Amino acid sequence: MDSSVRAVVRQQIRPGALAAVQGLAVALLSLTTNAVLFALSVVSLALIPVFGIGFALFPAVTVLVRLSLRLQRRLSRWCGLPIATPYRPVPADAQLGTWKRFRWVVGDSATWRDFAWLIPGAFTGGACLFGFVLVAYGLEGVLFVPLVLYLNVDWYGYGLFWPMDNILKALLSAPQGWLILFGGLAVAPWLVWLHFRFAGFFLTPTRAQELALRVRHLAATRADTIDTQAAELRRIERDLHDGAQARLVALRMSIGLAEQLLADDPAAAQRLLTEAQEASGHALAELRHLVRGIYPPVLAERGLDGAVQALALAVPLPVDVDVRLPGSPPAAVESAAYFAVAEALTNVTKHSGAARAWIRLRHHDGSLTMVVGDDGHGGATPDAGTGLAGVRRRLAAFDGTMSVTSPPGGPTVVTMELPCELSSRRTSPSSGTG
Repeated sequence: MDSSVRAVVRQQIRPGALAAVQGLAVALLSLTTNAVLFALSVVSLALIPVFGIGFALFPAVTVLVRLSLRLQRRLSRWCGLPIATPYRPVPADAQLGTWKRFRWVVGDSATWRDFAWLIPGAFTGGACLFGFVLVAYGLEGVLFVPLVLYLNVDWYGYGLFWPMDNILKALLSAPQGWLILFGGLAVAPWLVWLHFRFAGFFLTPTRAQELALRVRHLAATRADTIDTQAAELRRIERDLHDGAQARLVALRMSIGLAEQLLADDPAAAQRLLTEAQEASGHALAELRHLVRGIYPPVLAERGLDGAVQALALAVPLPVDVDVRLPGSPPAAVESAAYFAVAEALTNVTKHSGAARAWIRLRHHDGSLTMVVGDDGHGGATPDAGTGLAGVRRRLAAFDGTMSVTSPPGGPTVVTMELPCELSSRRTSPSSGTG
């Protein structure tokens, strides 16, 4: 196929055809569920005076509405218009009683905005079907009618939707079909985009809801950060108590005993001092190891790119490293990024069964992106106890995110992002490491 034809297919035909199919899915979802859910909502509200049936029924219908609109929010990513979830969490007491749960549902403004969206959403979603219809109608004129004429010219009167009561109209069906087909391919993406753009006015969080969601996120990340810091302090205290502190106590006792033996048995005192010197070396090594766990010296000496290179060299399999950072992140972000990459590489070594791995670091639009991948057997999830959940909590403290793509059979790709700005570069650019 000629390169220009491939470019037309890739840039024009494929997106339009995909949007036509997406429009069909949006139309079927909107036309079938919105009307039913609207009717159920009205009926459940009308049944409130009838023995209080609506008090239990309306929250149940609200759950169905939110499930349907949650799917709509996921589909909105097709157009690059992601719609955030605005709902408040269910209070603990609202899970215990019908009346309290009803008050929680009614008191959430997102409930009524969802309710207001159902009928307009059915119309705009149904309009998305128009793009699919145009594409299908044009395809019939382009493919079906010429095929019928080729097989048997007497069949020209059997067009499904094309008015072909004579041979001239049948012959003209192909150019008309091409026009309608390209018209459908052009209009289908716009119809889907307009549907989700309009949905954003109803389904996106309000300013107050965004602030409430932000407060909840900050509260959760602060709690995780406090727990992580407390656990880290306990680890440092335990390592000091069991390691360096014990060696220093033994060192002090050895020096004291050597002092007592110095006059009576100088040879024994000399042996004790030699042992004390060795013990002091071990204690110093343990202290250095402990300090590396708090803030690795390699970060201070070589920056994030050099530290990542050092991590890759320590892994017992080939690791391709591609770090392109025009500067250095803040120290706290740099430390979080380093430990996140280190944990991801540890997972590769322990769980992936990979033959090779790769690391990519980029900074774009105020965000540091780290990608760690491997060609192992896949199946990694953040909840499988592989340490990825800890990485997610560490990144969340800086408003960072992590996503894992790991289908069975691999490859596994862990993508981590940290919002930050870069300062001037401290080290020289990195090169690949195999």
